[in-house]
Amino acid sequence: MNQWITGMDLSTLSEVERCGGKFYENGICRDAMDILKDYGMNMVRLRLWNDPFDENGNSYGAGGNDIETTLALAKRAKQKGIGWLLDFHYSDFWADPGKQIPPKAWQGMNEEELAKAVHDYTAEVLRRCTEENILPQMVAVGNELTNGLLWPYGRVPDFKNIVKFINAGIRAVHETAPELPVMLHLDNGGNNALYRNWFDRYFAEGGEDFSYIGLSYYPFWHGTMDMLRENMNDIALRYGKELIVAEVSMGFTMEDYQAYEKLEDGQRKGMATRRELVEKIAWPMTRKGQADFMRDVLQVIREVPQGRGRGFFYWEPAWIPVPGSGWATEKACVYMGEKGPGGNEWANQALFDYDGNALPALEVIRGFARNEQERRK
Repeated sequence: MNQWITGMDLSTLSEVERCGGKFYENGICRDAMDILKDYGMNMVRLRLWNDPFDENGNSYGAGGNDIETTLALAKRAKQKGIGWLLDFHYSDFWADPGKQIPPKAWQGMNEEELAKAVHDYTAEVLRRCTEENILPQMVAVGNELTNGLLWPYGRVPDFKNIVKFINAGIRAVHETAPELPVMLHLDNGGNNALYRNWFDRYFAEGGEDFSYIGLSYYPFWHGTMDMLRENMNDIALRYGKELIVAEVSMGFTMEDYQAYEKLEDGQRKGMATRRELVEKIAWPMTRKGQADFMRDVLQVIREVPQGRGRGFFYWEPAWIPVPGSGWATEKACVYMGEKGPGGNEWANQALFDYDGNALPALEVIRGFARNEQERRK
């Protein structure tokens, strides 16, 4: 896969559309996938949760990405000539550095049983993809694995179990769809010490080989752009892997969107981009600031040594604020052991404004994609 990846995580798109979200380019209402493809998108990233439903069969929200939802989005992308990355969370809901909760069906299993569950589930999903002619172009085994997966057994510093679980997933990919490249993905893309320690320990414990290191980079959480550059340049050479910024985004405004969500104060979690965080970053959260940020981060990826910077996935560019599409329901919060409330934390970081209009950062992304495709021919 030598192409430059211009990727978008569109995992919530079906839910946003069901809740009434519409998307526009130059005032014309169109399918968000078509608009984004016109701006260079050649892959979508889609998360997969095992069983994102409560005991009554109600969705946990945030896109409701069970196998049916995820494959429907993948098929829609394929019909438009767009590839996809399958992102296994190995959880019934969000898995990230702050939580890696085993699926309900796996709770109570020991380490060996969990490893077998990871293997069998991964293989089963990929077999279904093969049968339905919707095999992805890339697979992420786990999501933001910085602190491990399947807690408490696979929690840092227990790299023996972390590697056992990851190896089970990688082997399932290699056995079921051997042509598929595998990504391992951490957050905190500006933290070089973290990446060195994690991957050194992974390989020291006998971690299976893979193709891509994925990084998350949110400027209000993950350090300066120079820190991202230094980390990517170092690990590209240290581990000899291709690098993808697997999650990235930047705000275009700090204007509130409560009127769009139609939620009371006590029902809203509020924006992830807290004002005290935004004040520390180098770009203003304006339309121009968002476009300038994307220009800068794409340049960092392009300049990774030996051409090992392979592209990016913008996180949830189409998660605009509409009533009914939030990050978690009450039952989802119970599953995660987290407090609510709900609502959309991300709408001010989309690539569409609150009314669904395409933003200027997309022009930067399109121009860069065209240049890279030419350069890599």
